[in-house]
Amino acid sequence: MQAQQLSQFWKFGKKIICIARNYLDHAKELGNAVPSEPVFFLKPSTAFLPPGSGSVRTPPGCSNLHYEVELGLVIGRRGSNIPASTAMDYVGGYTLAIDMTARDLQEKAKKKGHPWSIAKGFDTSCPVSDFIPKEMVNDPGDVRLWLKVNEEGKLRQDGNTKDMIFKIPEIISYISRYMTLEEGDLLITGTPSGVGAVNPGDTITAGLADIATIKVMVE
Repeated sequence: MQAQQLSQFWKFGKKIICIARNYLDHAKELGNAVPSEPVFFLKPSTAFLPPGSGSVRTPPGCSNLHYEVELGLVIGRRGSNIPASTAMDYVGGYTLAIDMTARDLQEKAKKKGHPWSIAKGFDTSCPVSDFIPKEMVNDPGDVRLWLKVNEEGKLRQDGNTKDMIFKIPEIISYISRYMTLEEGDLLITGTPSGVGAVNPGDTITAGLADIATIKVMVE
């Protein structure tokens, strides 16, 4: 699919596939085991918060809302059982994404052994930047991700995709063994360390190097 057609992927993409624990320091900061193979979960397409479309809405019952900045891959062609050697051919472009997480609801569900879709899939839980054409990111395996809250001088998150445990081709290949990837699907690739809480009234600003930014308020 052409980049022009993918530019509003959030309008027709059917699923958001999220990689968990893909940065060693992030897994450690949350006390999670480092996985031996990719771990992923899904957000519904109603989680999308496109550019300029409003604020992140804290879900009911949440008092510990966290941000996680991530590189997003916009799938440009349908595929399943994709070899890692050709996986990048299925990437139509990129976006910057924030995986908003109701951490207290997640922990509550985990303790009960329940799924935690409520903590990850609520409306507005996936703010995204404008679509980034593929040619604008020279090496998606070596690009800076950063995030700050309000006008703080210090960045809350400042990482690089080169520190991913599972690299992009491997992630695409692994997921495609289990579910077909379709045009407009979004695959977000994990977050570096530094995740933390935000409160109503806070403003999150995040960036992918100097290529793309997101600025969104929390309510």
